Amino acid sequence: MQTILFDLDGTLIDHFTTIANSIAYAERKLGLEESSYEKVRATVGGGIHVTLARLMGAEAAESAYPIFLQHFEKTLFEGVFALPGAAWLLEALHAKGGYNMAVFTNKGGDHSRALVQHLGFDQWLAETVGTGDTPYRKPEPQFTAHMLELMETTSDETILIGDSPFDFAAAEGGCVRSFLVATGSHSEAQLADETAAEGIFPDLFALGKAVFGLEPA
Repeated sequence: MQTILFDLDGTLIDHFTTIANSIAYAERKLGLEESSYEKVRATVGGGIHVTLARLMGAEAAESAYPIFLQHFEKTLFEGVFALPGAAWLLEALHAKGGYNMAVFTNKGGDHSRALVQHLGFDQWLAETVGTGDTPYRKPEPQFTAHMLELMETTSDETILIGDSPFDFAAAEGGCVRSFLVATGSHSEAQLADETAAEGIFPDLFALGKAVFGLEPA
């Protein structure tokens, strides 16, 4: 059975509005200049602590995180939506059989599981694992190794589907094949320039057709 590890933000879901609004809320509370939606979207990756530090520096990020978190948890389901092709791909692969699927993300594990359930993805997934569930985060090889152990699989039997160089690096560190979609913070050209993923696609529909031979209904 082939194992498929899906990234969450920018791959299966769009949560950028909620993230950007919560960052702006924290910046206002701290008297900092608000980051635009476009800047946040381009900066997201590596987990919220990394994103905050990139936007405002490490010291301010430490103060901003609990303020961000309070707002984020209150508005977790506001503005989130499944990216085009996400439900289709998960459902089609589940129906086809032979696949063991999981979410593998740098978003907090508890938040990720709540979102996966909210959008109905949990019916097709065996696991949802994020930061806080282990001491690791992508692209640390230990995090990928943890997923392989959890899913009772090997690197040869696993592929990773994501939207960023972090996802490619996580796959590479675990000797896992990777396929990327340009539905997150990076364009196809950027992904091609910054990674050596086996395949790069404009969206999940194109990926599903090319990698799995699926045709949208």
